Amino acid sequence: QVQLLESGGGLVQAGESLRLSCAASGRSFSGSAMGWFRQAPGKEREFVATISRAGVPRSYADSVRGRFTITRDNAANTVTLQMNSLKPEDTAVYYCAAATRTPNGSRWHGDYAYWGQGTQVTVSS
Repeated sequence: QVQLLESGGGLVQAGESLRLSCAASGRSFSGSAMGWFRQAPGKEREFVATISRAGVPRSYADSVRGRFTITRDNAANTVTLQMNSLKPEDTAVYYCAAATRTPNGSRWHGDYAYWGQGTQVTVSS
């Protein structure tokens, strides 16, 4: 079991940065690949970034590559998403998720067994 709690969302202007954090509890964090997904109003949940159990490899959606960075600290049971150069189209609820069966991470939401409650990110133009 892994319990996840996101924080760090908020309202920013286009071009600014935010740092999302996901605190995990439970025995399986270091054994789980982690991912960030997002869901905008009226749209399906979409992949943002994933990181393997060990921290590499990492993978990003084309829409965020070069602007977002995912990292993890297995000692602290946390995963972060640094978001730079934010755009209005990045507005969404962002979810942290844990995958126990895909050690190198995954872009598919179906591989993730555990999800946080989400944190709202709003980017104004």
